[in-house]
Amino acid sequence: MDAKAKARAGWDRLRGPEPWTRRMLAGDLVLAAVLALLGLGVEELDHGSGMRMAAGAAAVLVLTLLRRRLPATMLVAGSVLGVFLPGSFLVTTLLGWSAGRRIVGVGRALAAFVIAFLAMVGFSLVHEWGQMRLLLVIVFSTLMFLATTVMPGLASRYWHQRRTLLRALQERNGQLMRERAMVAGQARLRERQRIAQDMHDSLGHQLALIAVHTGALEVDPQLTDRQREGVGVLRQASVAAMHELREVVGILRDGVEAPAPAEEAAHPAARGVAGIAAVVEAARSAGTEVRLTSSGQPRPLVAACDHAAYRIVQEALTNAYKHAPGSAISVELRYEDDSLVVEIANGPAVATGPGEVVSGGQGLTGLRERARLVGGMVHAGATGDGGFRVAGVLPYGAERAGSQEVADDFGQQDRAQALALEGAPPMDWAAVDRELAVPGRSRTGGVVMGCGIAVAAMVLLVIVIGAGVVLMLGSVNDSMIDPSDYDAVHVGESEQAVRGRLPDGSSILTSGLDRKGPKRPEGTQCLALLSTEESGELTTDSVFRFCFKDGKLVDKQAYEVKQ
Repeated sequence: MDAKAKARAGWDRLRGPEPWTRRMLAGDLVLAAVLALLGLGVEELDHGSGMRMAAGAAAVLVLTLLRRRLPATMLVAGSVLGVFLPGSFLVTTLLGWSAGRRIVGVGRALAAFVIAFLAMVGFSLVHEWGQMRLLLVIVFSTLMFLATTVMPGLASRYWHQRRTLLRALQERNGQLMRERAMVAGQARLRERQRIAQDMHDSLGHQLALIAVHTGALEVDPQLTDRQREGVGVLRQASVAAMHELREVVGILRDGVEAPAPAEEAAHPAARGVAGIAAVVEAARSAGTEVRLTSSGQPRPLVAACDHAAYRIVQEALTNAYKHAPGSAISVELRYEDDSLVVEIANGPAVATGPGEVVSGGQGLTGLRERARLVGGMVHAGATGDGGFRVAGVLPYGAERAGSQEVADDFGQQDRAQALALEGAPPMDWAAVDRELAVPGRSRTGGVVMGCGIAVAAMVLLVIVIGAGVVLMLGSVNDSMIDPSDYDAVHVGESEQAVRGRLPDGSSILTSGLDRKGPKRPEGTQCLALLSTEESGELTTDSVFRFCFKDGKLVDKQAYEVKQ
């Protein structure tokens, strides 16, 4: 058990803080396999042995898997191994990308890349010592390091920092929007509590007085039965109004309905389609001619639509009482296939009202808003005979009103809802752009700054490669002779005379050729030149070697060298 725990601890340490999922592991293995295959091709071109090919493939696998946990160490190790194992050289691009993203701190990243560069140049000098000019080794090592390691590292670091900044702005924006919603909610709650208190103190007192006085008047022995019945209707209306006021006050204060009293809980007052009959009966008791009809197969409605139907009938009857006293009223409920149609119509007024009609002018507006919130609609207007008609269409199931949502200050309400479904905070892209913008610069200034170093490195790379090609082409004449010139030189001639007739051989094309071929005489200094005539095979070069000792030509050899 102890060994198992140690193994698990070692695995966790090897994996590092970044989660290493199966998908990620599979991706790393595929990437390592591709780089290893490309490396085998490089080894084949360099005539590498089977042992070196296997070592290069193993190095690529290890470096790829450990680059997430030890980015700096693998960067240095990959730069050194690339010198001795050409097959593992291609992995340095991946190591540079990983190190640029994962090394924390600019100083540490710079130190890691500098150490990797110095290690690669130093081991390249040791590996090529005596075979190439040291200056050429340094120049080409620098170019390769810039192209294969530094540029991917810079691009990765810029990309990762930009993503980190965007994520931080996203989290900050989400926090600000949540705080703003909390502040707005608290402000609404305080205002609703104030309105509820005002309604309770004013309307509650007046309704209580009406209920008390009508209750006392109802038992007055001087009233006739007709008058006593009318007073009873007023008392019941005042009591019902007090109950509804209590519900509204509870909703305004806490967002929930106030608990009903015990006697009302036993026989709850209907506030939906089922209560329309009671409203119509109360209107009849007050002396108004009201006719209620229903057609279609009754279907249940959701609570919001059910309550809206009740309020439409209630408000329409109230308007008919006030504006057309004495006229007949018809209430019709039609159950259609997809909606309930509530229609209330009255004829023209046949009597004069008892006095001034009190109206706030907001009843029909409130009905339209109530119906819109549940996906329905309300139409109200005069009829041809001088009467008035109110018709409401309510769906059986509540629908989300399309115009209910109002764009927030950032103008991205829909995106916020989509991200909320995914469990992520909303992203404010406008705020991100403003945060990334630098005063006095264009909107693309951040991208130009982020890629500036990489572009400069690429331009430098192109310039240096172009200069190297020009120098190489210019040194071709200093590295080749005709076979006839080789035949004209004889052993025993003075070194000065021979070198005067031959090129100096100062070219990268002839570097190390004097050490290849037949064994050189002891204590001699040799000059190797290429032949101007092509050899029989494309992969071989014809070499002429001249060896000098004590100021004389002591040996000359002609041989072929594989490229």
